[in-house]
Amino acid sequence: MRVSFLTIISTCLVILAIGPLAAQELIVFPAQGQSNDQMEQDKFSCYNWAKNETGFDPMAPPTATAPPPKKEAPQGGVVQGAARGALVGVAAGAIAGDAGKGAAIGAASGGLLGGMRRGDQRRREEHNQKQWEQDQARQYSQSRSAYNRAYSACLEGKGYTVK
Repeated sequence: MRVSFLTIISTCLVILAIGPLAAQELIVFPAQGQSNDQMEQDKFSCYNWAKNETGFDPMAPPTATAPPPKKEAPQGGVVQGAARGALVGVAAGAIAGDAGKGAAIGAASGGLLGGMRRGDQRRREEHNQKQWEQDQARQYSQSRSAYNRAYSACLEGKGYTVK
């Protein structure tokens, strides 16, 4: 499987976004006088149980559950819009009797419209990227929360206080 540089960067951004969530570890207190050795055994046992129950491993590095949104083929652009506008302007100017003036007007308006189209496309791509990052962070948070609930339930069942 070939992984693009953009996918790696996007995944890193998601990891940075969810980093603070990963730091929210649970505090376990041996409420029934369990020894440190017993508590470590119970924590490991509950870690494995919660991981199997939820499919989430808090020890594994976060990974993206879906690829980042693909970039669209470039649309518009000032130069491309100007060229198209000039061609349309030449034709309109020729009909009106001044092809040069028509080309100039067409180039200016085409360039403006092309630049606007490209700007709209960039904003749409940025929005899609941010939405994807937020979705990934939300999915991680939900999975982590389910794991924490399962882990806590297991430890509480073994006589620990978990906060």
